[in-house]
Amino acid sequence: MKKALIFWGGWDGHQPELVSARCAKLLEKNGFAVKVSDNQEPLMDLDYLMSLDLIVALWTMGEISRDASRNVAQAVANGVGLAGSHGGMCDAFRQDVEWQFMTGGQWVSHPGGDGVDYTVNITATDSPITAGLSDFPVCSEHYYLHIDPAIEVLATTRFPLVTYYHASNKPVDMPVAWTKSWGLGRVFYTSLGHQDNVFDNSPNAQIIMERGMLWAAEGKTLATEGDISRFTNDAKMY
Repeated sequence: MKKALIFWGGWDGHQPELVSARCAKLLEKNGFAVKVSDNQEPLMDLDYLMSLDLIVALWTMGEISRDASRNVAQAVANGVGLAGSHGGMCDAFRQDVEWQFMTGGQWVSHPGGDGVDYTVNITATDSPITAGLSDFPVCSEHYYLHIDPAIEVLATTRFPLVTYYHASNKPVDMPVAWTKSWGLGRVFYTSLGHQDNVFDNSPNAQIIMERGMLWAAEGKTLATEGDISRFTNDAKMY
């Protein structure tokens, strides 16, 4: 049986407990044994993390210890999947640039706040995460992120919709969901999920989250055929 850890916390406004419960149900439906933690203690046990197929991060802002961050990065590099949504993964641990490097992006603004009506445009029709899905409307925060140019973009949304300082620039298509690699591991992120009900109001958002978690976890099996040594050297990143 595949195993997943969901750790949640940070800013309560993102309803991390509700979102974590939703993610746990989705994973359990797919045959996972799921541990849900409202603290970061499990991250201190590297052997435990290495035994997992998937880590789901739902911790907005806050802080993470150097050892915990290293452990997650090492586990993912060795094949454990990493997935998360909204601020719970890409507005987490703002002082930890290695976390941002691993996850592929960092929130910087949501012009207009909550309640912005926008469209999510599916751009990767050949991905198992978005295959068969059509563009769909969302009413939520419209996330503007600074992103890693190496990510594989699955869906985008058009900016600007709300007049703010950024509107003096040309229109841009901002990634909403993406994948990337970290060593031998798979990383998935979606910016949807400001409130738990976003997944009910926009069902495709939940489909993307569910498929993204499963895709990330599938990398653990594939990683057994890889050689982690090709991603490491004597230079220390910390």
